[in-house]
Amino acid sequence: MPTKTLSIATEDGHAEGFAAFPEGGGRHPGVLLYADGFGLRPVVRDLAGQLAGHGYYVLVPHLFYRHGPAPVVELPAYLGGEERAAVFARVLPLIEAHTAERARKDADAYLAFLAAQPEVAAGPFAVTGYCVGGLLAVRAAAEHPGEVAAVAAFHAPVGAAGPGVHSALTARVHLGHAEGDMTPEALDSLHEKLDAAGVDYTSEVYPGTRHGFTMADTDAFSATGFARHWDRLLPLLAGTLTGG
Repeated sequence: MPTKTLSIATEDGHAEGFAAFPEGGGRHPGVLLYADGFGLRPVVRDLAGQLAGHGYYVLVPHLFYRHGPAPVVELPAYLGGEERAAVFARVLPLIEAHTAERARKDADAYLAFLAAQPEVAAGPFAVTGYCVGGLLAVRAAAEHPGEVAAVAAFHAPVGAAGPGVHSALTARVHLGHAEGDMTPEALDSLHEKLDAAGVDYTSEVYPGTRHGFTMADTDAFSATGFARHWDRLLPLLAGTLTGG
C-alpha cells in the first residue's frame, strides 16, 4: 500500500505520523489507528498497510511526540522475555505522562487532520487501537460522537477509561481482550456499564492469548488471536463506514 509520512499540527506542536491507503486514487473511509505503547515501528506499518488493503485510509500518529521523534525509547527488532519487560518499563513514564487532557487535544487534531485529507471520504470515521492505544481509541470515540461511528480496542485497559466515558459512546464497539487482561469481576463490571448506557457492543476474551497478542514483533503474538482480530474488526468497519 502507498504510505505517506505526515506532520500533524496539534495544540502542543506537531505530531509525526504516517498514512497508509489504497493505490489507484479516489477517496476512502478514514480510520484513526492508535499504536500500542511501543509506538511506531515496522510491525505497526505492516498492520496499517493490511488494513488499508481492505479499502481504508489509515492514519497512525506518534503518540509521544511531546518527548521527541519516534522511537522515543530505542526498540529492538524483537521484544521478548525480559527485554520486553525492560523496554516497557522505559515506556511506562511516557504512557503515564499522556494524560486524558493531552489525549483529548490530540484526538481533536488527528480527526480534524483525517477529515481534511483529499484521499479521505466524508465521515463518519472509525478509531481502532492496541494496548494503551485501545484506551485512547475508546476515549476518542466517546468525545466525538458525531464523527466516530465505530471503535475497536484490542488487549486494552478499557475498564480504566474514566467516569462517563462508556456512557458517552454512540459508536458501535468491539473489545477484544487477552486472557488475564481483566478479572472476571472487572469484565462483568465493564459489561454492566456498557449495558446500562445502551452501547451497541461486542466484548470477548480471545482464547489462548496474552496481552499484546496482535503484535508480531513480541513474544505475546498469537497468530490465531491476530486472525480473530481481523475477523471482528473488518465486519465492524464495513458495517459502519460509508464505502467500507
